[in-house]
Amino acid sequence: MPKRKANAEWKGSLQDGNGTMALGSGAFQGAYSFSSRFEEGTGTNPEELVGAAHAGCFSMALSGALGKNGFQPQSVETKATVHLVKDDSGFTITEIDLQCNAHVPGIDGDKFSEIAEDAKQNCPISRLLTGATINMTARLKN
Repeated sequence: MPKRKANAEWKGSLQDGNGTMALGSGAFQGAYSFSSRFEEGTGTNPEELVGAAHAGCFSMALSGALGKNGFQPQSVETKATVHLVKDDSGFTITEIDLQCNAHVPGIDGDKFSEIAEDAKQNCPISRLLTGATINMTARLKN
């Protein structure tokens, strides 16, 4: 399976600095800052990218699961809302709300809900968010 890459660079202090994040494919590059992450400033933030990844992954997983169950979706649109909160231990993503609207001819509501729940539990991003091994190499530049 392919390995996907992304990179980020931050320059300066936490509150006064700024950075960029980019996808390895070149499909996206965006600026981010303290303001865009913890306030309502211009730019992107890691949580927004997690939301996009989760919405995209879930939409594909649901489409695939519907197909395996004999239904051909015409469209699956998912919006993700990522909740970043500050508690005594720092900032934490406490939950993600997925709101999905799908056009699937010939399916009833109960069957759709059953398949959607399975897709939510089993899409790779949902599974990652339940816990994953994170490997790190950190080097100090001279």
